[in-house]
Amino acid sequence: MQFHALVNGHTLIMDGPEKAGGENNGPVPKPFVLTALTGCTGMDVVALLRRSGKQVSNFVVKVQGDTTDRAPIEYTRIHLVYELSGDQNVQGDVLQAITLSQEKFCGVSKMLKKVVPVTWEVVYNGEQIFSNKQGEVFPVKKYTSILF
Repeated sequence: MQFHALVNGHTLIMDGPEKAGGENNGPVPKPFVLTALTGCTGMDVVALLRRSGKQVSNFVVKVQGDTTDRAPIEYTRIHLVYELSGDQNVQGDVLQAITLSQEKFCGVSKMLKKVVPVTWEVVYNGEQIFSNKQGEVFPVKKYTSILF
């Protein structure tokens, strides 16, 4: 069941679990959508902070996508958690960079928002400084994390 995708000269392996006839040699395809989202917005944030001469000491983007229970299995909502740490005087720049990514620069986010709600929150030095979830509660599930 294994598939190899050649993307810009890099090979990505997709496979299914053994119970579905695969060999579990790679992730199933759907989470790559979430990975593309975290990579796109994360790279935006890093580039915007660098451009403004700001930096953080730690940056992780986590993403959770809730799915339907029946085929076709598709995402019904997506939530990002930006976890950063650094000097307090950079907090406003961080929030601005994330907002610009979500509202202007991240094409993956813009595309996904046409078909599914995408919400996000920002945790800076262990404290939540922003959330646009508007009271929605996401059940605790596995997050996909991208470290920068």
